[in-house]
Formats: sequence, C-alpha cells, structure tokens
Amino acid sequence: MLKQHLQFKLSQKLSPQQIQLMKLIQLPTQAFEQRLKQELEENPALETGKEDANTLEDDFQEDFEDGSDSENINTEDINIDDYLSDDEIPDYRTKANNYSADDDEKSVPYAAGTSFNQFLINQLNTVYLSDDEWSIAEFLVGSVDESGYIRRPISDILDDLAFTQNIYTDEEAIQKVLKIVQELDPPGVGARSLEECLIIQLKRKEATPSVELAIGILEKSFDQFTKKHYKKLVQKHNISEEVLKGAISEIEKLNPKPGGSYAGNNRMVEHVVPDFSIRIVEGELELSLNGRNAPELHVSREYNNMLKGYKDSKDRSKSQKDAVMFIKQKLDAAKWFIDAIRQRQQTLFITMNAIMQYQKEYFLTGDERNLRPMILKDIADEIDMDVSTVSRVANSKYVDTPYGTKLIKEYFSESMKNDQGEDVSTREIKKILETVISGEQKKKPLTDDRLAAILKEKGYPIARRTVAKYREQLGIPVARLRKQI
Repeated sequence: MLKQHLQFKLSQKLSPQQIQLMKLIQLPTQAFEQRLKQELEENPALETGKEDANTLEDDFQEDFEDGSDSENINTEDINIDDYLSDDEIPDYRTKANNYSADDDEKSVPYAAGTSFNQFLINQLNTVYLSDDEWSIAEFLVGSVDESGYIRRPISDILDDLAFTQNIYTDEEAIQKVLKIVQELDPPGVGARSLEECLIIQLKRKEATPSVELAIGILEKSFDQFTKKHYKKLVQKHNISEEVLKGAISEIEKLNPKPGGSYAGNNRMVEHVVPDFSIRIVEGELELSLNGRNAPELHVSREYNNMLKGYKDSKDRSKSQKDAVMFIKQKLDAAKWFIDAIRQRQQTLFITMNAIMQYQKEYFLTGDERNLRPMILKDIADEIDMDVSTVSRVANSKYVDTPYGTKLIKEYFSESMKNDQGEDVSTREIKKILETVISGEQKKKPLTDDRLAAILKEKGYPIARRTVAKYREQLGIPVARLRKQI
C-alpha cells in the first residue's frame, strides 16, 4: 500500500560567497598576496590605493535609478543574476584559485640551479670510463635517490640495463662501476645501506685509531651498535669504554643522508611570514595584524566614468548595453572582494585577540607551563563564531612573539587533571617530561615507568602508556636508545 506524506526539514547550506570568504580567511599572508594579485589582474574594476568608494557607489546607483529616459537601463531592465552568470551564480563567487584544503590547486615553482643527479654526472665527466662503463655509471647515478642512496639490488639493476638500455653485462662489472660512483662527492653517495654509507665516509677520513675502530664496529657489530649494546661492544672488541667513546664520536660526526647536504638539489626554501605580531608594551599585550593582510583597495574611477559616458549618450546600441552589463559585473565583483577582505581582517584580528587573551599569562612570561588547556571550541564560544572558522585561522597562520615565531595551532592542547583536581594543559606536562629527560643520567636513562613515577611525584598522575605517547610526540626515543657511555 502506497502512502504519501510531507516532511519539513531545516538544513544549512553555505552560499558560494560564504565559501569564498572562508577560503580567504584560511590563506596565510603570502598566499593571500598571491590571491590579491590574481584578483587585481582578472578584474580591471579593482585597483589599489586610496579612493572614495562611496562616491563611486552613489554614481553607480544614479546611473541605474534614473528613469527619465525611456531608453535608459535601470534596475528593472537588468536582472543581476541574468547577466552575471548562466547558472545564476556570479562568476567571481565560484572561482577556486586559492590554497584551501578542500580544493587544493597548486602551481609548481621552478628553482634555478643544478639538480643533485646532474651534480653527480658533472663529476663523472672527470673520470675516464669506457662507453659501457659510462652507460652503467650514468644509470647508477640515475638510481640515486634524494637521500643519496641506491636502494635497488644489483640483480635488478642488471636486468634493467639489459631491458631498457640494451646493455648486457654482469654483476661484477656493475660492482666495479659502483665503487667509482661511491667515490663521488658528497661522501657516502651511492651507498646501498646506512652501514655502507657510514663506512664509505669513514674510509675517506684520516686513518686514526678511532676511525679504524669505528670501521671495525660498523663492519662486524652494526646491529649491536644501533641497539646501543655498549657492554657487548666493549667485550667483543676487547676495548675500554673510553676507547669505544672515541669511536662512537667519529660515527656521530657522519652524515646519514649525504644527498640532503647538497645545496643545489632544487628544493625550495620556505620562509615563514608571521600573520600577527604580539608585543609587550608597559606590561600589557599588544596585538597587530601584518600590514600585508590589509591592502588599500578601491573601485576603478575609470569604470565609473564609463557608466557616466553611457548615461550622457543619446544613441544607445545593444553593444553599449552589453558593455554596461560587463561593467556592472566587474563593479559588483570588486565591491564584494573589498568587503570580503575587510571581513577577513576583522575575523583574523578578533580570533587571534581572543587566543592572546586566553593565553595571556603565557604570552607575558613565555613559560610554556603557563599555557592553559585550550581547544577550538573555547575560542569559538568566546568570539561567537563557528569552530571551523577558528580552525582556519589556527591551522595556517603564524604569530611573531617575544619568544619566537610559532604556528598558532601549537597553543591549542587538551586538558588533564593534576592531583589537586585542577585542569592542566598537556603541553605543560610534555614540557616537564622534556625537562626531566634532558636532566637524566645518560649512562642510565629513565624508563617510561620511572618517568611516570616522577611525574606522579610532581603532581601529574598519568599512566606509563600516556608517558610513552607524549615522549613519542616529542620525538624522544626509548630509554635504551638514549643511552650514552
């Protein structure tokens, strides 16, 4: 049996204009400048500098509200949605040329300079090689990854040379050419493992007793060395702890990623531009927004003059009407963009000011133990905005403080209860944990169980597994790997 019924449901949908505004809010300073530059290039009705936009708006209204002439185009003659876009959504509101997380369009910049592989090829040009050896060496260099390693078995390289380069050789010939490649700079390049990389670097150094011992340890006891079983190393190599310490010191000076040391490997250098600045003036916090986020924009006077020219014209053709439609579209787009930028500035400032006031004690002292537990909802409730808006500000913006430039989201943390029943920030606990580990005896580092006991003594009763989680988040290895002699 079929039934029909009506159901009313309220749902919230974001307009394309709201979506564009949120994407503008998300942009950090440098990306915002690119977006601004793009809008200025695409919309000739938008200009930089000081100008009275209100006058333009008044003139604009006069042009379309004057109905004295029967041929004059007024607001009844032109439906904005009809000429802005076929699908009733203005074109300027649906563009997605930005750096948002949900619609990521990236352009790849080209870096000048020589690539790492070309740097190695240039060195090969100084070595005498037969034609076959050169082809093998070139293939091996092409197999070097950005860290400087060749992570492929010789047997695979042998097959690839035959199938792709039509070079038929044997593993012995490849090994011979590989030794030549491994003599190139930077030292350690062309290694097939960390062990081989370190040994190659040591063999390029002056052959002191410590260097010779270091080579012996890596060749015969690499597994025990990586696990820091120092007592076993002392017994196996029949040496004292002091001698072992000298060998380990030589190994610690080596570069485990020789490719990363090449300055011309075409990696772009990122520069952080703070979006906000916090200063302490006479004991009070002072917040400022980076001036590059507040450009002076106005609607083009030239476009306004075009409308006046149309108004004064007696003969009005269809092409002139189309031109007026185009002008109206560009003026609407320019006005919306100016308003959106103002709203972006206001949103950024209000959000960061709320964060600054919430963490006032920290910003006045710089002591991370004074960081209060703070989640996105705390700030969203404070400024009566959506959590997603706060997230867009916190996740992509930096603030310059007297204690360094930090990503804003780093000031957010969950809360835990101390032994007094008070809420404390997990950042505070991590800072104390880091301090305890930095002060431990490196010959006998503290285990996670012992760290949990120490934190409990300090008034932070947390479980061992939580200590392990915080330690890993801080990038600190387990006790065994922190051991030193």
